[in-house]
Amino acid sequence: MSEPSRSDAPLFPWSMVVESLARPYRVTAPMAVLVGLIPLYLFIPAFFPPDIRYVPQLALDRAVPLIPAWSLVYGTLYMFLILLPVFVVRHDELIRRTVYAYLLIWFAAYAFFFVIYPTEAPRPAKVTGQGFAVWGLRALYSADPPYNCFPSLHVAHSFVSAMATYRVHRRLGAAATVCAALVAVSTLFTKQHYVLDVIAGVLLSVVAYGLFLRRYPAEQVPEADRRAAPALALSVGAIVALGLTAYWLAYSWSGETHFEFGP
Repeated sequence: MSEPSRSDAPLFPWSMVVESLARPYRVTAPMAVLVGLIPLYLFIPAFFPPDIRYVPQLALDRAVPLIPAWSLVYGTLYMFLILLPVFVVRHDELIRRTVYAYLLIWFAAYAFFFVIYPTEAPRPAKVTGQGFAVWGLRALYSADPPYNCFPSLHVAHSFVSAMATYRVHRRLGAAATVCAALVAVSTLFTKQHYVLDVIAGVLLSVVAYGLFLRRYPAEQVPEADRRAAPALALSVGAIVALGLTAYWLAYSWSGETHFEFGP
């Protein structure tokens, strides 16, 4: 009997998923540096404020309305794109290149945040409303300082995640790129970033991709990793869905129905 063709292979080969996840995942010094950079995002603006903060606002920024529902897109898709490479990018050399791409965007962003061009987010003075989306927007504003805007680290990080995924599985990478684009749009409708922040974030991700990921030969990706990628992405989606459910339960238990926040 002849072997089954590639088209006859199961859509989600769970044995390959197990095989991919069972391989050791080495934690390297660059990974530790990357994790160590994250707290600086929150603490440096508070404890070492710059002498001046810029406002790179365009007419288009003023025309874009605040839509709280986009805070849910912002949170869920960004979390999906944070986790996706952790599950899908399993080959050591591609992991190394992906971490270097992340480090480039973080170091470059920090140079602008704290030295070259410190900015202030375009948040409104006051937002009123009710419901889960407004509650989520309030939580977003509370957790994320209204600084560190140019370039958008969220946008650059999202697109690098999508590009790294693309090196493993093209269709999944294309879908992840759409998610990254939605994250970029959501930063505008939540008033987290200016248009120029988004453009700079995309350009920074393109530079990181060109330096570290573009030359990675796709044939080096193990076939097991490539075939397992869609199922792994579904697993990431399930994790994010559980997180969103927990978020909604927290909102439900809070008993809050109307919100007014601002100075």
